Order: sequence, then structure tokens, then C-alpha cells
Amino acid sequence: MYEPRNYREWIQEKDLVSFHVLIKETDLHIRAVKDLQSEASASVNRHRQAIEGYIREHPLFLGALESCQVEEDAPHIIREMARAAKVAEVGPMAAVAGALAQEVAYDLLQKSPEVIVENGGDIFLKTLTQRKVGIFAGGSSPFTGKLVLEIQPEDMPLGVCTSSGTVGHSLSFGQADAVVVVAKSAYLADAVATAVGNRIRSVEDIDGEIQAGGDRYGIEGLLIIKDDRMGVWGNLKLVS
Repeated sequence: MYEPRNYREWIQEKDLVSFHVLIKETDLHIRAVKDLQSEASASVNRHRQAIEGYIREHPLFLGALESCQVEEDAPHIIREMARAAKVAEVGPMAAVAGALAQEVAYDLLQKSPEVIVENGGDIFLKTLTQRKVGIFAGGSSPFTGKLVLEIQPEDMPLGVCTSSGTVGHSLSFGQADAVVVVAKSAYLADAVATAVGNRIRSVEDIDGEIQAGGDRYGIEGLLIIKDDRMGVWGNLKLVS
């Protein structure tokens, strides 16, 4: 089912060319130095075919809620999804949105020195200038549109992935309005966002996750929003 992504209208910088790729469930908003829509579509198709082909032969991979072993000769994207899922202790499909964002971005970086790929709130970016990523925690959240994550070029490439139990259709066993994870790998950021989001059921759960921190996952930063409470861990620069 297609879900409107109105937060994309927040983008104000005009230094890059924006375009969309919509293939089956994959809905990407991409920015690069030139229009690379055809190249991006080919990249999405190639990586989706690898995932879909593996699932046809290993159907349990699709619905697994815990990490699972994959063959050494499995497609690269499958192996990396499984690796991230093992670190986060979630099923491998928890990393699929971040995986596609990262792989498409790296394919396009061969033709553009700057690329930002957003896949349903999961972002992978590599640019030469500072970028700002708005935080979306649902239309009723007091934090939506009020907080911006500032990212410096020396910190990229970087994955910024969001999980929510109250926004969107992605599977979550928690009730967080937003769990934002920043990591060098969008695979890992996506998987960890799901793992942390699964454990946030009330505002009382925020402190425990922040105190535990993200060192156990190897991530750069963590932001948790539930109702009118927020917790932050790691190397994040938030501006209003």
C-alpha cells in the first residue's frame, strides 16, 4: 500500500537535483548532482531481484523475527542484512529499507560525488557539505518539525534510520513515536532502530535504553521520542 510521505516537502536545499523511484514496495526519494533516475531504477531492480530470489529459495528468511544464518555464497545484500540483524538481535528484514538505501546510494556515487537516498524514513547520505535531517515523529508529536539533526561532511557516508510503533506500516512491537539511529552502515542503523523501538512501550522505557547506550551495537548516535519525552545518546548534534 502506498503511504504519502509529506515530510519530503520539508527539503529546502536546492543545490542537488531531486527525483523519485517507485518500484513495488520500494519508494525512494533521491538527491544527486544530476538526474540519475534510470540508473537508480536499474539499481533498485537489481538489488530487489537479489532479495526476492533469495526469499523464493529460503522463504523463512522473509518472516524471521530473530537473526539467522545465511550461506557464504548468498548475495551481498543478503549477507549484510543478516550480519546487521545478528548485531541487533532482530530478523534480517528489519534491515531491508536501510540496505536498499545504502546500496542504491553507493551505485549512484559512481556517477555523482554527492548522493542522498531516503527510503521511508531510512536515509543514506554522502555529500560534500553540511546537511540537515528533520525529525518526524508523527503529526501529533511536539517534536515533529522542531528538531533537526545536523551532519557534517567529514562524518559521512552515514546511515540515519528511523523506526516507529505509531507511524507508518513497518512491523514494530513497541510504541515509540520515533527511534532514530545514526551509524556508518544504514543496514545496522535500520536493524538497531527496530530493536530499540521494539522495547519502547512507554516513556519509562526511554531512560533504560539511553543509559545502556549504543556502544553495544557500534552505532554513532541514538534518539528516542515517546509522547512528550525524548532521550539522546552519542555523537548527535540537534538544532531547532
